[in-house]
Amino acid sequence: MPMLVFGLVLVFQKAKGLKGSGFILSGLGGLFLGIHFMKEGFETFKDAFDLTAYAVSGYPGILLFALIGVVATVVMQSSHATLVLILTALAAQQITYENALGLAIGANIGTTVTAIIGSLSANVDGRRLAGAHLIFNVVTASVAIGFIYQLIRAVDTISIWLGIASDNYALKLAVFHSIFNGLGIVLMLPMINPMVRFLQRVIKPRTRTTAEPRYLNSSTIGLPDTAIEAVRMETLRLYDNASEIIAEGLSLNLSDILSDRPIAELVARARKPVNLDIDERYDLNVKELYSKIVEFISHAQSDLSPSQSNDFFILRAAGRDIVEAIKDTKHLQKNLSHYLTSENEAIRQEYDNIRANLANALRQLNTVRRQGGDANVSLSLDSIKIGMKQSDHDLNARLTTSIRDRLISAPMSISLMNDSGYAYHVTKNLVKMGEVLFATGESQLREAERSVSLDERELEELLQETNSPNPNRSDEN
Repeated sequence: MPMLVFGLVLVFQKAKGLKGSGFILSGLGGLFLGIHFMKEGFETFKDAFDLTAYAVSGYPGILLFALIGVVATVVMQSSHATLVLILTALAAQQITYENALGLAIGANIGTTVTAIIGSLSANVDGRRLAGAHLIFNVVTASVAIGFIYQLIRAVDTISIWLGIASDNYALKLAVFHSIFNGLGIVLMLPMINPMVRFLQRVIKPRTRTTAEPRYLNSSTIGLPDTAIEAVRMETLRLYDNASEIIAEGLSLNLSDILSDRPIAELVARARKPVNLDIDERYDLNVKELYSKIVEFISHAQSDLSPSQSNDFFILRAAGRDIVEAIKDTKHLQKNLSHYLTSENEAIRQEYDNIRANLANALRQLNTVRRQGGDANVSLSLDSIKIGMKQSDHDLNARLTTSIRDRLISAPMSISLMNDSGYAYHVTKNLVKMGEVLFATGESQLREAERSVSLDERELEELLQETNSPNPNRSDEN
């Protein structure tokens, strides 16, 4: 009771240290109070009903009560709770010492079920660890049951050394539990390497589909910062899947784009018409994964600070930008595939320029991603936006000449302008995504970087200054 009293008083203090101490004292006080209540309950229960009348001696009793210990631990999901019950019942003389040993052995087997359940959503190493835990406890329990009477004599000998009374079965049970765990270490320590090889052979990594989440885990929902990082990593995977679709939509290979080979050379050699079904690939590799990310964010958005809520919001928006980039690529695909092998060299060259610009943007985005926090992400991404805006400006300037010289027809120019717009929006959405995902600093620093990135109006003004003639230059000449 003193622990509970002082614990409750400290819980309401403002100082974090005192408040933490209060929670610790309250928890310990509640534990001891619970043990006291259980002991009183068994004492009262004993007056009406004596469980020792159902005691089973010998190996049958050990095996039966070991099974009961397994079931009790699986139900309560805690071997510690089972051991507290065993100690309380033993102190109240509601079970025999021999049957209590069987229950303790069963509790150690039952606790592996909790680990196995927890490993179902874990990675391959987590499942192997749960397997090792199962092997350790089952092997130790089997040996302990087989040599139970030898262990009982060992407990009696050690109890005499420690000055434990011969009828103090609660303390003798504690000694037995210590011997049990020590026996497990002695048995399994030489078997670690063979056990590792066995588990690696039996428990293999799961074959994951591209759209299956790898970082989202329900256990991280209660840890906001961990959950935010998991969403960021999963959204990066979403970008990887989308990049492959965008590259194939340009009749290019993503690995070639990200290599050191000249972009112009890659584009010039890639003349195979685009047969990619973007809708199908989107449904398989992007839509399902994005829906899992959105669902995870919805479950994780509780008891968050404003900064954490904002991080989730912009990460979800980054996923939407990736989806929009794929949709714009789909709109671009039809005419691009048609003019890829056109006999009209002018229109073919213009679409090659669009492909080259997008491929170059993907390569630059990959460079910024690899640099991460080592560089000013916003400045690097601004250079991509400026380059794409300049390309769009140069195309509009060439169109007038191409139509006047009858190099391309007016309908071709309309298609070209629309597709140039789609290409620009692909780059714009991917750059917006990069501003969120590629920066690795503190949240406030990332927000500050995004705030200084160039917007549409500033891009237009910068291009006008760059492309406008300089009167001073003509005067000097």
